[in-house]
Amino acid sequence: MVSEFDREKVVECMFDPTTSSILAELEYGEKSCSFLAEKSSISENEVLKCLSYLLEHGFIQQKIENGKSIFSANIDKLNQIIEKENFDATIDGLEKMDSYLN
Repeated sequence: MVSEFDREKVVECMFDPTTSSILAELEYGEKSCSFLAEKSSISENEVLKCLSYLLEHGFIQQKIENGKSIFSANIDKLNQIIEKENFDATIDGLEKMDSYLN
């Protein structure tokens, strides 16, 4: 079961330089932990650490195939966070502009 998550923490994770490069790889399909580690020039343990919060809350899925960890991204769920973040920023900008006009 996926528990409640802190949206700001998810955004923070997504925009971390290392995590964002891992997510970019997962955008095109599932990848092995070893592949992600090699592409990011980090260890497999560091890949797990980078993705831990996103895994915990269902933004990333992990399965084991032939003894290897395989990750995939829940693109729809990740996009909802980005869309919400952009929407909130737009609303904040409009409210700020409105306060200057009044």
